[in-house]
Amino acid sequence: MAKCLVVPYSYSSTGTRSRTRSSGSGSTSKPPGLQVQLQHHHLKYSLIQQNSLSVSVSAQCYYNTHTLLRRGILCALDSDVPHPLHHQVQSNKSFEQWDSWTAKFSGASNIPFLLLQMPQIILNAQNLLAGNKAALLAVPWLGMFTGLLGNLSLLSYFAKKREKEAIVVQTLGVISLYAVFAQLSMAEAMPLSYFVITSVVVATGLVLNFLNYFGLLNAGIWRFWEDFITVGGLSVLPQIMWSTFVPYIPNSILPGVFAFLVALVAVIMARLGKLSAKGIKFVGAISGWTATLLFMWMPISQMWTNFLNPDNIKGLSAFSMLLAMIGNGLMIPRALFIRDFMWFTGSTWASLFYGYGNIVCLYCFNSISKEFFLAATAGLILWIGMALWRDADVYGYNSPFTSLKELVSGS
Repeated sequence: MAKCLVVPYSYSSTGTRSRTRSSGSGSTSKPPGLQVQLQHHHLKYSLIQQNSLSVSVSAQCYYNTHTLLRRGILCALDSDVPHPLHHQVQSNKSFEQWDSWTAKFSGASNIPFLLLQMPQIILNAQNLLAGNKAALLAVPWLGMFTGLLGNLSLLSYFAKKREKEAIVVQTLGVISLYAVFAQLSMAEAMPLSYFVITSVVVATGLVLNFLNYFGLLNAGIWRFWEDFITVGGLSVLPQIMWSTFVPYIPNSILPGVFAFLVALVAVIMARLGKLSAKGIKFVGAISGWTATLLFMWMPISQMWTNFLNPDNIKGLSAFSMLLAMIGNGLMIPRALFIRDFMWFTGSTWASLFYGYGNIVCLYCFNSISKEFFLAATAGLILWIGMALWRDADVYGYNSPFTSLKELVSGS
């Protein structure tokens, strides 16, 4: 707890505030008894004032303490503001330690995510060196571009929240995907014109995000970038969702075109002030949520593919799915701790349904051993249970469900 300095009023030796008054021939003196009574009431009033000042300063110091504890957790969008810590924390030292540990867990997620991308990059490099460019045609660059747009959107979200560890995660995601795009372009598996556009988008996104992080970017330019990723993300999401179920539904670009027009109109109306305050906040929240929903749709698409083509599930790497489960799982405690519902939803969903969900599919089709499946199951349950229990403990709650309720409701 930050130390608070309360400066009392200056008192005379009698306990009352010093008060100098010139006495002249017209001055009157008070009887001793009345003077004592007045001094008593004056002292009582002064003490009340002093106590009120102490309470006021203490409350202010309590607020500032938690402001310092949560310094850097700035909301990217008003609708996703982590609510201030309005309740008493039982142990400030414990709170600060868990704050530090959750940040370290989030930073450690870089390791599994980096390992997740490296095998594809190394394999592509080997095929390029061997002159086997045809092998790179199997890599779907359009689907990866969706992931790239999601990474850029989340990078913008976390850059405004000053979540350094999450910024590094998203930056590595952007760079690793761009490395694959460069390899695909060299193998002519990706049209050169699209690679040039991708390069411009990646370079612009990285530069703008880091300039904004360090407070060096004009607000108007940042708003334009936010509008760009909002329109782009909202256009891609329904199109990807539609394309997942082709050929069971007709192949069409109408979902993407319709979403593009809706997003464009919404952004223009928000910028012109034609929407209510709640509507403007909703439009501002679109980019972060569309990025999250894009990543949340990935396991659904993968499971649908597994359902349609059970034989292809053997092509899934159990180790890659385990890394995906671990990487997303490491970010769950941090998202819960800072009460970021969007981040918590995306990380938990990806860990449960993308990583662990595919491990379940692999086990059901006898592609992994029972020991591997049980170890992954126990590890995930223990990790999530520990995160919920520890969060409730540092916030002074008796039940972890209180933390979840506060995360969802914001109160």
